[in-house]
Parts: sequence; C-alpha cells; structure tokens
Amino acid sequence: MLHITLHQLKIFESVARLLNFTHAAEELHLTQPAVSIQIKRLEEMVALPLFEQIGKRVHLTEAGKELFHYSRGITQQLVDMELAIDELKGLDRGKLSISVVSTANYFVPNLLAKFCQRYPGITISLHVSNRESVLRQLADNMMDLAIMGQPPEGLDITSESFMKNPLVIVAPPNHPLCSQKQIPVKQLEQEIFLVREPGSGTRNAMERFFAREKVSIHKGMEADTAEAIKQAIQAGMGLGIMSLHTIRLELEAKRLKILDIQGFPIIRHWNVVHQKNKRLSKISSVFKQFLLNEASDLVALEYPHHDIATI
Repeated sequence: MLHITLHQLKIFESVARLLNFTHAAEELHLTQPAVSIQIKRLEEMVALPLFEQIGKRVHLTEAGKELFHYSRGITQQLVDMELAIDELKGLDRGKLSISVVSTANYFVPNLLAKFCQRYPGITISLHVSNRESVLRQLADNMMDLAIMGQPPEGLDITSESFMKNPLVIVAPPNHPLCSQKQIPVKQLEQEIFLVREPGSGTRNAMERFFAREKVSIHKGMEADTAEAIKQAIQAGMGLGIMSLHTIRLELEAKRLKILDIQGFPIIRHWNVVHQKNKRLSKISSVFKQFLLNEASDLVALEYPHHDIATI
C-alpha cells in the first residue's frame, strides 16, 4: 500500500500540471529543492520514475500520467469537501478564490473591498495574470471564479456579463490629434500604435475592429501590461487602445487624453466565468450575484465624447 501524503500529492499535482519545477515551487510558495525532494521521495515510494527530462523540457512518464489522473480526482474531492464544510459555516466564514486578467485589476479590488464590508469573515485569494494564464487556471479548475473580457471558446464554461468595458484610443496630451473632433478612422493609418501581447482581449478587439474597417495600422512596441503601454504613450512613443477602466487616474492628472475617433469607444463587456459543471460554494454564488446586480453601479465611469450608458 502506498503511503502518499496529501502534501506530496499536492506538490506532484502542481509539477505535473505545470511541467515545471520552478513554476510549481512559486505556486506552492516553496523552494525548488523542497519540491524536488518531495518528488524524489514519491518516486521512491512508487518505485517508478514520474518525470523525464528531454532537452530542457519536463515530461510525464506513463506512471506519472496515471498518478496525475488520480491525483486530480483526489484534489477535486478535497476541494468539494472543503466547500461543503464552508457551507455549513454559512456566509460568516469561507474562502473565495478569484482569478482576473490584469486589466480587470484596476476595478476588482474596489469591488472586493465593498463585498468584504458585507461579509467580513471571508478570506479572499486574488490571482492577477494575463489572459493566457487565466484561461489555463480556468481549464485546470484552479479558482472559484474568473473575471475577463471575451469569454474563451472551446471550454465547457458558464459566462455572464456584468459590466460594460469601453475601449478608447489614448494619446499624450500634446499630440496633434487631441485638438480634433470626430477623427476618421482611416486617418489612424498615419499613426504608430502600442499594442498588448498576442492573445490579449484588448488586442483581439482592436484587430477585429480595424479589420472590419479595412484600416491598416502600424504597430510599434508590444507589451504585456497596461502599465507599460500607458508609460510608453506618455513618453510619446505612439497611441494605444485601452480599457477606460485602466486610465482613470491618468485622465484626471491630464497625463493622457482620449481621442475623439469615429466608431469609438468599442464597447466590450466584463464577464464572470467558471466551469459549467463546477460546484460553487455559497460565498462564490453570492459574490457572482453581487457582480451581476451591483458592479456596474459601483464602478462609475465618465467618457467625454459619449454617454456610455446609452451605447
């Protein structure tokens, strides 16, 4: 009989899922040697290798694949057990794990603060990452809820929109276009655009819009955070398409300005997402309803050229 501890199983599941000892150690808040030692002990117990390294990449062996299959089932049962216990405790206690794309982090903490005022006994774990990482966490069922823009395709998920997400074109205040009104989209072919990484929801929306308008733009710097794009725009490196939620402080400080471009803002939506067959805890269900019912009123936005509420 194998005497595998839950601690070892959790470490193995993380390494097997990420196929990277360093990333698993970071996720588990352990040192890499500690992770390696536990995996070695597990292999000694099983009497078979669980991982093999080919070049610089780590792969699961056949024994590793079998153990990974069962470990995921055991891990999910433990999560379900914890949810059942939390529900018996009611809304005074409980855990809420949320994963959000980096752009959403500009408003999600404020919503969480208001939610915690109502339910002060809960514990919240907030994971902020790019879209690709959030989708991977969603596929691996690593969180209760995810908040993102465009819902993913090809996953068996439930997605509901809870708030508008206007995308605007932003420039430094001294840019010549700042003094113009109702600028034709075709005129943007003369500008350089600073863009998010491939796969970003903002970039996908941008590329779909310009393709539909048959406008070819020049792409300059590419960055994987909204902060990097904002700093580059302020430095005069080009224009950017950004969520209105990300630039509120810069607009108030007059460090950035929204251009009045025909066809803008592009109205997208924020969505709360989870696996369709996922059993939501009571606190997760309550937070989801909180987003659907109240988020748009709690996160007020002002747009200088249009009334977003009527779009």
